[in-house]
Amino acid sequence: MKTLINRQFDFMGNRRIAFAISAALLVVSIAALVVNGLNLGLDFTGGTLVEVRYATAPALDSIRQTLEAAGFQDVSVQTFGAATEVLIRLQQAFDPDVGEQVVALLRQGGESVDLVRAEFVGAQVGDQLRDQSGLGMLVALGIVMLYVAARFQYKFALGALLALLHDVIIVVGTFALFGFEFDLTVLAAVLAVIGYSLNDTIVVYDRIRENIRKSRIDDMPIIFNEAINQTLSRTLATSGTTLLVLLALVTLGGDMIHFFAVALIIGVVIGTFSSIYVAAALLLPLKLQREDLIPAKKEDPEAEELP
Repeated sequence: MKTLINRQFDFMGNRRIAFAISAALLVVSIAALVVNGLNLGLDFTGGTLVEVRYATAPALDSIRQTLEAAGFQDVSVQTFGAATEVLIRLQQAFDPDVGEQVVALLRQGGESVDLVRAEFVGAQVGDQLRDQSGLGMLVALGIVMLYVAARFQYKFALGALLALLHDVIIVVGTFALFGFEFDLTVLAAVLAVIGYSLNDTIVVYDRIRENIRKSRIDDMPIIFNEAINQTLSRTLATSGTTLLVLLALVTLGGDMIHFFAVALIIGVVIGTFSSIYVAAALLLPLKLQREDLIPAKKEDPEAEELP
């Protein structure tokens, strides 16, 4: 039992394989963003929003298929509050009669459907939110870099910044690759991923710094391995419990937060991976040395003159 507890994994010995995996994921993500682009929701593109109320809980897929068969494009259907309240998003220009048209189509199957509201969602609001959220993300990354540089050292800041960019690109690229709808809830999840990943990275960095100061050797891969193994149980416990909650949200949380939870699941998995194989491993090519954390003692010239 003691052997299992004290088992050491050679993370740094496999860092080249991890770098290759990260590079492949980044290439696929960037290619998906360039070729496919993001499937932006109404928060960013504008369109029409129709809310209807059913007598009994309907099948959302049936509603979507009915509207798409009638010629409506980019239809998003989700429950809104109660299971009988349905929110329909249409990425098309607003028409004052669109609400009645939608209700008439849904009533063809014999369902009891009432129109609650039909309104226009302006793209101008989406543009403003997109610009502000993008600026907020850049400011957050800049503050993170300054914080890590002040608390640790600038090489740690570069490693943390690259790891965060790595996580964000892969999360956003996954949404572009599979065509998942990207709205403000997903953007909030991306910002949450930055905080989660940074927290994991700081824990590993703090132990690396502590071990460098205590160690009598200068072999950085060995020191990094020891630090990561010491924090591994904490990292896996945190990620595991978080994933359990997120899986519950995906399966039971409803359509309103489905992609929010999906983005967080991707972010937690990638963030856990990057805190070990990106943030920590990048310190080796950045040539982190003991002298970066423990300045060499200056020799006292007066002491040298003493007999």
